[in-house]
Amino acid sequence: MSDTIHGTGIREYDPGPVGPVTADVPGDVPLRQEDTGPPGGRVLVGVDGSEHSLRALEIAAADAARRGAVLEVLCGWPWDREPGPAGRSAESGRMRYRATRAVVEEAANRARAHHPGLRVVSSLTTESAPRALVHFGSSAALTVVGARGYGGFAGLLIGSVSLRVASHTEGPLLVVRREPPRPHGPVLVGIESEADTDAVAFGFEEARRRGVPLRLLHAWPHTEDGDTAEEVPRLAAAPFRDVHPGIVVQPVHVTGRPAPVLVEASRTASVLILATHRRPRRLGLRLGPVTHAVLQHAHCPVLLVPVG
Repeated sequence: MSDTIHGTGIREYDPGPVGPVTADVPGDVPLRQEDTGPPGGRVLVGVDGSEHSLRALEIAAADAARRGAVLEVLCGWPWDREPGPAGRSAESGRMRYRATRAVVEEAANRARAHHPGLRVVSSLTTESAPRALVHFGSSAALTVVGARGYGGFAGLLIGSVSLRVASHTEGPLLVVRREPPRPHGPVLVGIESEADTDAVAFGFEEARRRGVPLRLLHAWPHTEDGDTAEEVPRLAAAPFRDVHPGIVVQPVHVTGRPAPVLVEASRTASVLILATHRRPRRLGLRLGPVTHAVLQHAHCPVLLVPVG
């Protein structure tokens, strides 16, 4: 039997005598309530039973195994917060609860089967997909979403739920694309300047965990700034080389527009890391045109690191 992050089992739900469903969730339903657990020791993935979310689950489980972290599998139970139309019975609530429970338990068992010894916990929530993933991912080491999804977390598609999560995430977010994973490809970090230290630091850690080279890619469209621009990836790597002497670092500068350069480079990468900056006096992150283009067209998972 799977359990939530704070140990409450997902158990059989009996909504009571048949009658109209109200706006209140029955009190005996164990739902994800608080974000607890070891700081930095949890990888959160949203699932809904779709092929895309199961691919995200596969990537999340592998990441949790590399980190030695807990994998939390989160699924949305579509409980109606407003009173339903006449004739809706508690039986429909029972059926939807059991269906959702089956999805999250199947996903958790799949992760356990592929990674014996990995601690996997499962949770249900009645929150919307973006709200739940942002809320419960705020203290996670990593939150993982698929490029598209259905069911309890309907709409996991770049431009809708995934984009909203990307715009408001408070922690690292991995968006899993359709392409098969390339686990032996380099970790690719797109850098705008040598000030992107958070993304570069994350890249060094990812390369260490994966045992692959780290490629720091800087693209700049103006050839007249070539000499200065070529120094950017080398300067960005400099503060971390002594801390990670075993990492093979590949500083690369390309003359061209950043978005298409990054998308093309992602064809051989295991993951592409980008820094996203917080907007002054506004909630959420500033996702510029480069980040939007990469999220839409990259050929590998895209990892966003909030900074600022």
